[in-house]
Amino acid sequence: MILPYLGRLACLCLAAFFLFHAAAGLLVAAVAPWAIRLAGRAAPGAAARSLLALRLFPAAFALLLVAGLCAPSYLWLEPKAAAEATGLACLAAALMGLAVCGLALMRATRALLRTLRYIRQCRQISREICLGGEPEAAWLIDGAATAVMLAGVYRPRLVISASVVAALPADQLSAVVRHERAHRCSRDNLKRLLWLLAPDLLPFVRGFRNVERAWTRMAEWAADDWAAAGDARRSLALAAALVRVARLGSHPPTPVLATSLVADGADLPARVDRLLRPVRPVAGCARQEPVLRVSAGLLLAGALAAVLANPAALHSAHEFLELLIR
Repeated sequence: MILPYLGRLACLCLAAFFLFHAAAGLLVAAVAPWAIRLAGRAAPGAAARSLLALRLFPAAFALLLVAGLCAPSYLWLEPKAAAEATGLACLAAALMGLAVCGLALMRATRALLRTLRYIRQCRQISREICLGGEPEAAWLIDGAATAVMLAGVYRPRLVISASVVAALPADQLSAVVRHERAHRCSRDNLKRLLWLLAPDLLPFVRGFRNVERAWTRMAEWAADDWAAAGDARRSLALAAALVRVARLGSHPPTPVLATSLVADGADLPARVDRLLRPVRPVAGCARQEPVLRVSAGLLLAGALAAVLANPAALHSAHEFLELLIR
């Protein structure tokens, strides 16, 4: 098939993205069991960040190579007047790349729209209530359903049932509020959106579920630890609150872009057991984390600039594209 200049560029970028993403994804799938075991022995917050980075690595790696090498080499070295046929293998890879990216975008958009619809419903049927330490009022919902969740991405709001507020003593309610505040501080709902935006290896095949489940578990453990803050009384209060909320029953379906206090009942015994054995938080990690992120970003930007400044790298990338398009 003969494509125009920009059409060939789009086809090559999609095909290269699919191939690079598949290669990196297979590598992630191979190391995922080892990474999950290692995360179980690390601090929950650091483990959750590592698992998220592991899941996003294939898409970030493929996007970096396509945007940093493939597209610039094509624009620099490919003659605009040249007419070149595009092979079936390249077209097939481009269609697969378009499919995995399109499905991921549709999945994230659908989850975002459903969450926005749920938030509008909560706003209509709830009344605002001020809970200690929260920067914004929580939405209190009357009825038999038991809900304790942080819903939304941009400005997440705490949604809580009146039955929960009535059932929990002040110290347990305060521990629950601190737990959800931890999810807000770590932007866990935004991270859930990134999970949905990360393409799969193949269309309609959801991979990396084991990594996602491990991340969810570590994120909850990290929020529990943040809420307890190494204090035995707070830890015991949160453990009691988890058991009491779980026993209330009648939990409504949780939107994808929301963090529920007891969404995963299978992990509840492990969470309660951890809270009964509180650990002292590690001081100084919060201060070091932004510095590490900035340093890693500068190192990555410097490495990319060094590659782009080397003409041999662009020539090699163009040769790869010439092989791919046949």
